[in-house]
Amino acid sequence: MNNRLLETYKAHLLTARGSSVLTAETYGATIRLFFEFSSRKQADPSLADRELCIQFFLERADLGIEGKTLARDLAALRSFFSFLVSSGIRSDNPASLIEAPKRSQRLPRVFDQTQVDAFLSAIELDRRGGLRDRCLFELVYSCGLRVSEAVSLSLQDINIQERSILVTGKGNRQRMIPFGQTAAEWLGRYLREERPDLAGKQRTSAVFLNRYGRRLSRKGIWKRFQEIELRSGLTGKIHTLRHSFATHLLEGGADLRSVQELLGHADISTTQIYTHLDSDSLRLYHADFFDNYRAESDISDHDSREADI
Repeated sequence: MNNRLLETYKAHLLTARGSSVLTAETYGATIRLFFEFSSRKQADPSLADRELCIQFFLERADLGIEGKTLARDLAALRSFFSFLVSSGIRSDNPASLIEAPKRSQRLPRVFDQTQVDAFLSAIELDRRGGLRDRCLFELVYSCGLRVSEAVSLSLQDINIQERSILVTGKGNRQRMIPFGQTAAEWLGRYLREERPDLAGKQRTSAVFLNRYGRRLSRKGIWKRFQEIELRSGLTGKIHTLRHSFATHLLEGGADLRSVQELLGHADISTTQIYTHLDSDSLRLYHADFFDNYRAESDISDHDSREADI
């Protein structure tokens, strides 16, 4: 019964709510944990009250889960009970009465411009997939892409003449992002020289392909990043390139609202974390950025990878 209810809820997220597959799977995983918890308490999860929900979160906290993850778990529970209300299974949402835990605000790790170049230069172009990897991470950095957005990128989303890509982000929200000349050159090389070889006889619209000619997965991208990371001597995550994109734009004089739109943030408060970086570091990055890369370029022109970061 619970398994069927869970699958119905996940289908509801995908169809009625327009949530991404990742969100449906993530929320579904939380609800499955709640089902297991309710079973141990010999309670029906669909009839849970506020007290049972609180006990669930206390157990999660005892396991060391905190901050952002607990807040996401609460969002999943609220969403699940909202689904039950809309389905006529119950009349109230007990999770709506629970206060969300405060998230610890960690400043994002960023690479400075030299480190970005060191990471990209560490990609081996003489190996199969090398051009793909250089093109992939150039675009992740130049456009501030999430991993899921890079995975889902298709050929019809690219306009090389206008140097822009159409990105589908969270909640299926779409945004158009320009990219610079450097990224355009690597993209052109990859599409001409390596993608046909990777595709083989496979007919797919995916931009980034694995060695079997299928769409490169999140796991595949993570694996490639980790290998390049080790070779470059840097420490970070794929999202570090997205953080660096946002930080470098703000350092270069872009306004917060523009960066919000480029990142695809629904709420500008999410973007504001990039303004909390240490001012001394900002001044240092800003000086280095302009001295080495911005002497003869304008950020609005997007004429190079450094110009539009």
